Amino acid sequence: MDDGICVIYNPMAGRGQAEARLRQMRRLLKSRAVFRATAGPGHAIELAREAATAGFPYVAAAGGDGTVHEVANGILRAGETPSVLAVLPVGSANDYGFALGLSNGWWLRRDFAVGIRAVDVGRVSDPSGRSLYFVNSLGLGFNGAVTLEARKITFLRGVPLYLLAVIRAMSRRFQAPELRLTLDGQPRTARTLALTLALAKREGNFLLAPDARLDDGQFDYLHVGPLPRWKLIRYVPNMILGWIPRHDPLITTGRCREARVASATPLTIHADGEFFCQPGDAVREARVELLPGRLRVLGRVEEVPA
Repeated sequence: MDDGICVIYNPMAGRGQAEARLRQMRRLLKSRAVFRATAGPGHAIELAREAATAGFPYVAAAGGDGTVHEVANGILRAGETPSVLAVLPVGSANDYGFALGLSNGWWLRRDFAVGIRAVDVGRVSDPSGRSLYFVNSLGLGFNGAVTLEARKITFLRGVPLYLLAVIRAMSRRFQAPELRLTLDGQPRTARTLALTLALAKREGNFLLAPDARLDDGQFDYLHVGPLPRWKLIRYVPNMILGWIPRHDPLITTGRCREARVASATPLTIHADGEFFCQPGDAVREARVELLPGRLRVLGRVEEVPA
């Protein structure tokens, strides 16, 4: 990476286990980087917007997907800016780092080459005009319930964390209300346990969109109807690895550029694992649109000889 890096980091990333990697970053980058710690939810958005507005060539997110989400939102809210998002994954899930081919500690490897690429961005909004960008995936219904349960679990990371969150959500928040869905202008009414609109391949460590690409100008969607619990339990292990049971009539997949959702009951929606709305917000309608090539990021390009 060239000079001029603002590293925005979450000191509690990886359940508080990221401190050693942050020390390595400081030694490696030395005077080339400015480090700014987040003080709470939403702070990284403000810090990233300030950094992008100030003209930093690179604005780095050191943390998990929540930090990446906020830093990306900050850059995007800065308007027209040359700033590039750099992902330094040190969190619990690191789904976006996975999509970019960036492993933990990639910045320490001499045989690891990265390049700048333009990727798609999603934006979710409600009738009040409130909106939020996302770069990895949006989940509605049961997906949001899993996110809510995952936040309560402090003693696990990665796949075990999300597996336990799935089990808890199945016992506490297993509902499939009727929704009015409009995908690229085609309306239908369907009972919906879960809906994923993916830019990247993984959501909460689950490979729910194995064919998704960050720059193809489309969401890969996964719609799950009123699936019984026993079927979900049966499918979950394989879905972690990217096998989607498309033979089941209650599970449909496809691609779209825009989605509209309307419900008689309040919606639960997460964007990159961060809540856009919960039932208490009383949001019953949402629009999700794709913004092609809207963000520049660092991603892996090739292996180079040592």
